[in-house]
Amino acid sequence: MNWEWLFITIAVLAALGVYLSWTAGRLDRRHARLAASRAVLDAELLRRSGSVLDLATAGLLDPATSVALADAASRARTADEGAERYQAESDLTAVLTAVLDDPADLEPLRSDPAAEAALEDLAMACRRAAHARRFHNELVRGAVRLRRKAFVRWLRLAGYAPMPETVELDDTVPRGLASE
Repeated sequence: MNWEWLFITIAVLAALGVYLSWTAGRLDRRHARLAASRAVLDAELLRRSGSVLDLATAGLLDPATSVALADAASRARTADEGAERYQAESDLTAVLTAVLDDPADLEPLRSDPAAEAALEDLAMACRRAAHARRFHNELVRGAVRLRRKAFVRWLRLAGYAPMPETVELDDTVPRGLASE
């Protein structure tokens, strides 16, 4: 009878060890995906500001609009990481919305093939940045759910990795670009 309890205890401890190992590996993979999605988000935001700069410097818009777009895009590209960067990206979105929100205002530009191509590139960059941010935030929410489990906290399966945070910024695609 003592051998049976010993066997059951060993089996339970082995199952617990396998579960904890699997959970730690899952958490590690989740953190690796988070790092990759963060890099993709950063690249998409840079692509968006680059497309804005291309449109602003192409000579297709009036000078005041070009300067406003170029200034907002430059600030977004050069802002420090963190809250300052996200505020600069939100400011860029605000300028884009102010300039490109009305599809009727863009009709004269759409007759020019170069302007149409620049607007299409900008629209694609805006959509990709918005999708990358949503994807990243979904991964963050999943990682936070996993890290809040009791075993993960008690046994410190996340190690010393910082708690991931969602990226909060305004990445609304202007209606003038979204109507394509």
